[in-house]
Amino acid sequence: APSGSPGALALDGAFLLSPLGGLMVAEAVLGLLVWALIADTTYYLHAAYGWVMFVAIFFWMLTVLLLVIYLLQLHLKFHIIPWSLVLVIFNATATVLYVTAFVTCSAAVKPTSWRQWDYNRRAAASFFACLVMVAYGASTFFSFCAWRGLGSNAATSQVANRA
Repeated sequence: APSGSPGALALDGAFLLSPLGGLMVAEAVLGLLVWALIADTTYYLHAAYGWVMFVAIFFWMLTVLLLVIYLLQLHLKFHIIPWSLVLVIFNATATVLYVTAFVTCSAAVKPTSWRQWDYNRRAAASFFACLVMVAYGASTFFSFCAWRGLGSNAATSQVANRA
């Protein structure tokens, strides 16, 4: 279909410049670093890293999926889905589970590891898990503000609806 037709997919470059878009890109990149660093160690010998891998890979895949949906403006084609609420729930859940993954990953790093490169990679994964956790927390804030209507509260929305 020609690019000007209503059914054509268009990239939304402005989304990448928005706080949510920029944070989503950061979450995808940093989340990839977390699970790649853990995957390059002997994580299977330590049960705690199974949880970290699950959280990192699961939320990385969902973040990339949501990023593609928003970049291709597919969210505009599915009006039945409350996308702003979906983002609030997704980001809040990711934040909480990344808190547990960060704590688990950090607690499982042992400086007396017999493989120095495992220690370095696990320590780096803990650092990046902290950054991803903060990014998801910021995304939760921005998506909550967007869901609430950029600063409006119940009183102002009632007044605006009656006017």
